Amino acid sequence: MDADEPIWTPSLFRIADANLTRFMTFVEDRGVPIADYDALYDWSIAEPAAFWAAFFDYAGIAADRPHGAVLEDGDRMPGARWFPGTRLNFAENLLRGPDTEPAILFRNERGARRELSWKELRAEVARVAAGLSADGIGPGDVVAGFLPNLPEAVIAMLAATSLGATWTSCSPDFGVQGVLDRFGQVAPKAVFTADGYHYAGKSIDSLAPIAGVLQQLASVRRVVVVNYAAAAASATPLPNAVPFTDYGERGAPLRFARMPFDHPLYVLYSSGTTGVPKCIVHGAGGTRT
Repeated sequence: MDADEPIWTPSLFRIADANLTRFMTFVEDRGVPIADYDALYDWSIAEPAAFWAAFFDYAGIAADRPHGAVLEDGDRMPGARWFPGTRLNFAENLLRGPDTEPAILFRNERGARRELSWKELRAEVARVAAGLSADGIGPGDVVAGFLPNLPEAVIAMLAATSLGATWTSCSPDFGVQGVLDRFGQVAPKAVFTADGYHYAGKSIDSLAPIAGVLQQLASVRRVVVVNYAAAAASATPLPNAVPFTDYGERGAPLRFARMPFDHPLYVLYSSGTTGVPKCIVHGAGGTRT
């Protein structure tokens, strides 16, 4: 095979049915001639504000977007501001799936399987958000997850961000100091933890390490515990703790706080190999799934 020959080329039907093709047609309908992918790419580089304004409209993003500048100080790095004046909510835009279609499909290494429809996911997010709101959590507050890859991790993140709060997380295999090095910088007011997790055929306790963290993290006013690996969990008591299934208000309405485009959505962290982990802040408008 020639080194310049593509390994695979999509059929004409797949090309015509692609989101990218539909977007190119959308752009052309707005008066911008786009002959092919290379032309689209070149336009996105030459006219970034026009490109992203078109994509914003094409994607149907739910937002309060006044007419005005799409990009301010675009020649500054850092310092450029995208969609100033626009207000949106990340969770609102993620939770728009059809009621009966699956939103989350979960499997673990032991073969357990769970499925949540979009309707069920929205109901769970609304329930947990009501609990966070009752605990005084809102814009400017941080909610933390010390969780394995579970549907509850997604639910908790969406619940926090629906309120305009900021989400942060650590893997449950981190030790006490590793968690404190991260959560200690952002002072979360609520922490979601599982009782344990499964790894390499073993069940591992999470309650003892998070108890050690909470002893040194005075900002936390609520702990929510997911019952996942109870057989491995210690009897370690946690302050101000409630079970995940009992938290919040069933049947609560789903509400969304629309925040500025660059409002902090996630705080993630560098690896910590060169010192204390550095906070990496992701804005709501600039974060993609």
